[in-house]
Amino acid sequence: MSDTNTPSIIARLDAESAIHRLLASYVHFLDEGKFAEIAALLQHAKFDILGKIASGQTEIEAFLHAGVQVHADGTPRTWHTLANILIDVDPAGDKATSASYYTVHQQLDGFPLQPIVTGKYLDQFERHDGEWRFVHRALTAHSIGDLQHHVKGDNAA
Repeated sequence: MSDTNTPSIIARLDAESAIHRLLASYVHFLDEGKFAEIAALLQHAKFDILGKIASGQTEIEAFLHAGVQVHADGTPRTWHTLANILIDVDPAGDKATSASYYTVHQQLDGFPLQPIVTGKYLDQFERHDGEWRFVHRALTAHSIGDLQHHVKGDNAA
């Protein structure tokens, strides 16, 4: 006897796996200072950081360069950790949402390793031509520590 839900379960698991990879790619790229790669990842999305919105690949990359400090090693010297990832795939299988907690640690010479901010990513995705992509990413803050070595420009305000 075959389970009539098997294809939808497999499709949902496949979607969740692809979306999990998008979530992880974002934090890896950010910690590596790869702003162009983040902008490509979010090129179809509205990117909302605490109410400041950027969209389109060029605008998102410029937003990151203007707002995130990069240090001598070419990185922000951060380590993002994602946790409590919830992914909900629409029954039609072409849209999804996720919510995940993040914690950012940072360390530099003269600035000991410490958590500098925690919050939540609220994301929306769509499947386009068989591939999942971001359509909206909102970053909220829960607890804010010492961001003096992480944000700059208008983001420091």
